[in-house]
Amino acid sequence: MTPRIFALSVAIAFAAVLLVAACSAGTTASPSSAPPAAGPTISIADMKFSSPGPVSPGATVTVTNADGVEHTVTADSGSGFNVEVGEKGTATFTAPSTPGTYPYHCTYHPAMHGQLVVQ
Repeated sequence: MTPRIFALSVAIAFAAVLLVAACSAGTTASPSSAPPAAGPTISIADMKFSSPGPVSPGATVTVTNADGVEHTVTADSGSGFNVEVGEKGTATFTAPSTPGTYPYHCTYHPAMHGQLVVQ
């Protein structure tokens, strides 16, 4: 291969690399820019529940867990709702269809209690 052809080959290869790099450089959303959950949310942080305000019957309730351990949101009555939320995880459940106040707890951490008000 002559020096001139070699130099031309290197220049073409360099241009191709730049073109690929320019085409693949785009904007991406960072995980922290995800929109907050819409609708009622039960937040778990520091081994405590933060209950939403009143929710509509049959509403989808989101549970967000900021703790590094798994939790549950379990209706005290045993028949209303029961959802497990992994560490730093999110889950959803359907609010009861009958209006009322539904006390709940975490089955793993007996000191954790909250109330879901369905109106």
